[in-house]
Amino acid sequence: MTQSSNDKVPEIKKKALFDAPIERVWKAVATSEGIEEWFMPNDFKPVEGYKFTIKSQFEDSPCQVVTVNKPYELSFTWGDRGWVVSFYLKEVENRKTEFTLVHSGWGQPEEVMSVTSKTQLDTRNTMNKGWEMIVHEKLRKAVEG
Repeated sequence: MTQSSNDKVPEIKKKALFDAPIERVWKAVATSEGIEEWFMPNDFKPVEGYKFTIKSQFEDSPCQVVTVNKPYELSFTWGDRGWVVSFYLKEVENRKTEFTLVHSGWGQPEEVMSVTSKTQLDTRNTMNKGWEMIVHEKLRKAVEG
């Protein structure tokens, strides 16, 4: 399928089933210490409207909490590019947690991003691989021990 010039870059979506109770997964994704363990240093607080910073290898990114629905949903803006990162948690049988990450807000495929000097599509594809490893390895290790 070919993208037309009006198409936005598709969102990134990662799903995982963790052998951990929802409370443990929530603590990992909705506290500053938890997020730092599997993602990046930050000064996050789970308060809607709260402005915080994620310190990535490229830059310190300004972020803002959009949604807090403990322990089921958390979303925040990331940087000044229109990105939104959302975490969805669902308790399933035997105290396991279904976790879904959605990274949305991408622009036009050929639009060049200043932070990476790559196109939106190339940046999205690189980040898609990164999120795969982060969710399925780093976050899994953080919540399953």
